[in-house]
Amino acid sequence: MFPNRQPRSFLDTQVLSRLANVPLFSRRPMQGTVSGRHPSPHRGSSVEFAEYRKYVPGDDLRRLDWRVYGRSDRFYVKEFEADTNLRCCFILDTSGSMAFGSTGVTKIEYARKLAGSLGYLAVQQGDAVGLSCVATGVTRSLPPTRNPAHLRTFFDILEQAKPEGETRLTSLLHELAETIRQRALIVIVSDLFVEPELLRGCFQHLHFRKHDVAVFHLLDPLELTFDFRRPMRFLDMEGGPAIFAEPNDIADRYHKALQTYQSALREVVLESAVDFHRVSLDEDYEQVLARFLVGRTRARG
Repeated sequence: MFPNRQPRSFLDTQVLSRLANVPLFSRRPMQGTVSGRHPSPHRGSSVEFAEYRKYVPGDDLRRLDWRVYGRSDRFYVKEFEADTNLRCCFILDTSGSMAFGSTGVTKIEYARKLAGSLGYLAVQQGDAVGLSCVATGVTRSLPPTRNPAHLRTFFDILEQAKPEGETRLTSLLHELAETIRQRALIVIVSDLFVEPELLRGCFQHLHFRKHDVAVFHLLDPLELTFDFRRPMRFLDMEGGPAIFAEPNDIADRYHKALQTYQSALREVVLESAVDFHRVSLDEDYEQVLARFLVGRTRARG
């Protein structure tokens, strides 16, 4: 089933076989290299009619609509939608905070399951897959390719990704928006420990470059509930100072700050038309991926 026959801890063959029944669609026209299942900004050969346009010298006479000519005494050409493949570029946050996890699985492990499964499904339907691991910089980069043998390198980089260092996600998203020159499906997997207002500019930059942007926002259940029963020493996993505090004394302020952050983030993703998915680590990742794939199928319909 896999190019190198090597089992991967973040891949489940039964999950992949169930998800394979739902195709991965792009929400925006893509510029691929071969025929595929995604809409193209160009016209071409397809079963779906797009529009009529006036005939100009040099057009293929086989595309003339003679019925329209019989009614209007004018030459019109029928144009159809062109279908192509897409480039699916994963941006994986590998900063230190991605090592956290209270449910038996860390954020980076959960991210591997999401990216690995989607990458496999994309290649199986003829799409190109690439990967960028980001922390203080782009630590690993793999350009998108649709060769099934390419999956081995893709999986290797996912498996070797180690969370460490600070988050420079926003500046690196701007950098990648310019580096990924052709239209692509950009899938960001991160805990988004950055200011929402800074993300607004990143998402707008990606959309300006005609990319289709999807975000999986990973949060641990403890980050949502702040359910601590005794005084705790809170460590900054990205290198900041540690804080010793009584949870009951700061719980109200924490929840207020969390609500403010989530409200600002929700406003940013709505204004930027980002395909946004907030994910708690105690959720079944198969259900998260199924919701993502089905939502894109409905959007295409």
